Amino acid sequence: MKKLDINICGVNFKNPIVAASGTYNFRESSGFYDPAALGCITTKSVSIEPWPGNDSPKIAETWGGMLNSIGLANRGLDDYISGELKQLKAAGATVMASVVGHTAEEYALVAEGLAGTDADLLELNISCPNVEQGGIAFGTDPKIAAGLVEGVKKVSGKKPVFVKLTPNVADIAEIARAVVFGGADGLSLINTLRGMRIDLKTGAPVLSAGSGGLSGPAIHPVAVYMVYQVRRAVDAPIIGMGGVMTGSDAYEMMLAGANAVAVGTAALVDPEAPIRILAELAQFY
Repeated sequence: MKKLDINICGVNFKNPIVAASGTYNFRESSGFYDPAALGCITTKSVSIEPWPGNDSPKIAETWGGMLNSIGLANRGLDDYISGELKQLKAAGATVMASVVGHTAEEYALVAEGLAGTDADLLELNISCPNVEQGGIAFGTDPKIAAGLVEGVKKVSGKKPVFVKLTPNVADIAEIARAVVFGGADGLSLINTLRGMRIDLKTGAPVLSAGSGGLSGPAIHPVAVYMVYQVRRAVDAPIIGMGGVMTGSDAYEMMLAGANAVAVGTAALVDPEAPIRILAELAQFY
């Protein structure tokens, strides 16, 4: 069998399978597999101060996937560095730290705080609302997205900076070109699609936040198409994600142009899915 190890931005990955942000928790997930067995673990998005997240219900099932409106709940940067990051690095994992903020300054503060840590890479989750721009998501405006990356790169030291792209735009390739121009070392795509479910008895949205992010196999063809588009628009490493449930899905994503593939919703259904998908992917080599 061909060796599956790869190098992305100077960081060695044992294989191309990555745990997507928000789907791996060291305390719970490490009971199912060794985090060092995957190419990389992308940790849950972290902000400079703790975020409470949204009220319940936060998750709703749907055909071909799920909707979530977790709201990026986390305990803040200090807790992350002394907790999840320390545990994962002690276990020998390669770690990509997901970064969020309500303003460009908050993103930069988190990145600066991670610059001197053992995190191997950073991933900017730019689907977060920009409070300085009336709530518009950073990732829907090329100029704002590029400016955010420029600010982070000034303080992130030698950490490779990836940008996680939202599919909820007219032209994802335009956003990809903008953030690479702004200094992004690589790209992760796609984030969730916006969706909603209505309670047939009450007539109200099922999720407390109204709408949520759709993930799972229903979005896989969209993800493959967008990875294909972005690969032809920029020359930068891509971590493809979106509805990857099998090794075949992962291989298809790589044929579209991804250098590595992240597994998310599949791991929520079956915690051992990333390891299974890795074994299935190996059969293509």
